[in-house]
Amino acid sequence: MVAASTVRIAIVHFPKEAVIGEAMLISVVTAVRNRCATIAETLRSVAGQRHSDVEHLVIDGQSTDGTCDVIKRHLRQGVVFVSEPDTGIYNALNKGVGRSSGDVIGFLHADDLFASADVLSKVAEAFRDSSIEAVYGDLVYVSQADVGKVVRYWRAGNFSRRALTQGWMPPHPTLYVRRAVYSRIGGFDETYRIAADYDSVLKIFGRDDVRCAYIPEVLVKMRLGGVSNRSLPNIFRKSLEDYRALRANRIGGLATLLAKNTSKIKQFVASR
Repeated sequence: MVAASTVRIAIVHFPKEAVIGEAMLISVVTAVRNRCATIAETLRSVAGQRHSDVEHLVIDGQSTDGTCDVIKRHLRQGVVFVSEPDTGIYNALNKGVGRSSGDVIGFLHADDLFASADVLSKVAEAFRDSSIEAVYGDLVYVSQADVGKVVRYWRAGNFSRRALTQGWMPPHPTLYVRRAVYSRIGGFDETYRIAADYDSVLKIFGRDDVRCAYIPEVLVKMRLGGVSNRSLPNIFRKSLEDYRALRANRIGGLATLLAKNTSKIKQFVASR
């Protein structure tokens, strides 16, 4: 058992290639538990971003497989590392949001990585418009063994209220929002076990006056094998929770849920 610990390293801005929008501090939250095989690549992916104003919050749920040792070997300026018990991924993500200090907040899961070194620079550039509250892009699902092998391409497309009621959502790992948004919606609802990210998306995009920006390119590579799609019982539970979120946010019902689930089929066709 790994003892609860917190490691903080002050943010230092390294002299990197000048990129438009550098004045914006972006907080990236990574929740992790027992991901010894992949966490180093995730950490390097954040460290390699050309946007220099980056705070990386790594929230570990007391891993027992050596994950903490890997993280400690990769600690650098701009990293906040916490290892302590939690009640699940959304509890860990809420901890990360609560500890963050960035102007903008996003998430990179412990199995995932940015598609290029310019992702956060492009996110910062989109937020130069002060009216924009949320920025998102495309995502590819890749093989566990080979992150260069694309299995599924999630092309998000432009947001519209009508699309939301027809099952649209942005890939959550590509979504960045202003701090004020989380202050308004109250973070992730931890009564959900699988679909709190969808509930959060519905809260953000369900407003009539929401302003968002779409970056039409791949921002994140996600390894296959996430919790929501790991087994048939999880898929069934995810659908039940998605339906609950739709009804709670008054966005739609069974037709919206069906459209959301069937929209994934074309993502596999597009990846061939």
